[in-house]
Amino acid sequence: MKNAIQGAQMLFVAFGALVLVPLLTGLDPSVALFGAGIGTLIFQIITRRSVPIFLASSFAFIAPIIYGVQTWGIPATMGGLMVAGLVYVALGGLIKLRGVGIVHKLLPPVVVGPVIMVIGLGLAPTAVSMALGKANGVQVIDANAALVISSASLITTVFISVFTRGFLKLMPILGGILVGYSLSLFYGIVDFTPVHQAAWFALPAFVMPEFNINAILFMIPVAIAPAVEHVGDMLAISNVTGKDYLKKPGLHRTIAGDGFATIAASMVGAPPNTTYSEVTGAVMLTKAYNPVIMTWTAITAIILALVGKLGALLQTIPMPVMGGIMILLFGSIATVGLNTLIKNNVDLHKSRNLVIVAITLVFGIGGMAFGVGDFNLQGISLCGIVAIVLNLILPKDLGENHVVDNAQIRD
Repeated sequence: MKNAIQGAQMLFVAFGALVLVPLLTGLDPSVALFGAGIGTLIFQIITRRSVPIFLASSFAFIAPIIYGVQTWGIPATMGGLMVAGLVYVALGGLIKLRGVGIVHKLLPPVVVGPVIMVIGLGLAPTAVSMALGKANGVQVIDANAALVISSASLITTVFISVFTRGFLKLMPILGGILVGYSLSLFYGIVDFTPVHQAAWFALPAFVMPEFNINAILFMIPVAIAPAVEHVGDMLAISNVTGKDYLKKPGLHRTIAGDGFATIAASMVGAPPNTTYSEVTGAVMLTKAYNPVIMTWTAITAIILALVGKLGALLQTIPMPVMGGIMILLFGSIATVGLNTLIKNNVDLHKSRNLVIVAITLVFGIGGMAFGVGDFNLQGISLCGIVAIVLNLILPKDLGENHVVDNAQIRD
């Protein structure tokens, strides 16, 4: 009974971020809950239930899913995400054969940093538009009301992140949603019709994947950032519990677990699954090191996914509430990318590094696209591929022979 209560508590920590992704991308939050629960159980099977971690919607895929849904529809987007899951599984096999070093060789900080920055900065206009109550350039919510609601959501999220301690500090997104939603009720912009029409208990609106080559090729490179983030998450949870999960069950198993969990999620129409840093923080605070607790977290998520009125209620959250939170969220993602470059001492005075970062940023944020016939590559996918290729083909000492030392100038 104690494990079940702690499991439900862990879901409460991840809940805000978990439902944020489907609400932003046009997916069903009930399906996302179901996918996270099933994905976590699959992860536990593959890792022999040895890691106390919960899997949920990945922020890195927000922009690609939005683009994919608008361009090819949800089923084709799910097909692309399923193949991205296969990339994780293949990467797990590669790590098993070649060791962890292969990840750092293919995806060094100079590649990962700017790609993560593009993920955050590329979504900045979307965040601001939603905060102002605009959808596709059209004002759908009163501008003054939208600004008050989004500002309150943003300030609450910032306040909880910066000034609170303990368990509350792990729930800034949930806090921002609650305050913004309360103000939305005051302004009368919440429509409860879907809640009244929904059944108390119902199967989520599952969506089966379809396979479109453009959607598949678009999604595959997006797996870069979460794959590297996964290594960081495993190191973090290892430090918290005092166990080396990179050795046992092994990084190859944990990253393959992410992959199979993402494949399972995409088969029902849910966002990709990834390990969650919020849950790692909760594990550290509560000392809940028993992986069985995460089994109960997964079971709780699946049960809540079957509550039809909850799913309908989540979909009534107004746009400005999300917009306010997204301003901080996407800015934070971009900052993580910048910190990746700083923390790993990536020297941007070196021509090689400067070329990789500069081209990746401009291609990603500027909307560069390459197309042949019906095939089109752009956004995060394009800049991810370009960053990897540039890193592999540019000589390590590019431009270094032309750098003149200040001491030589003085001589």
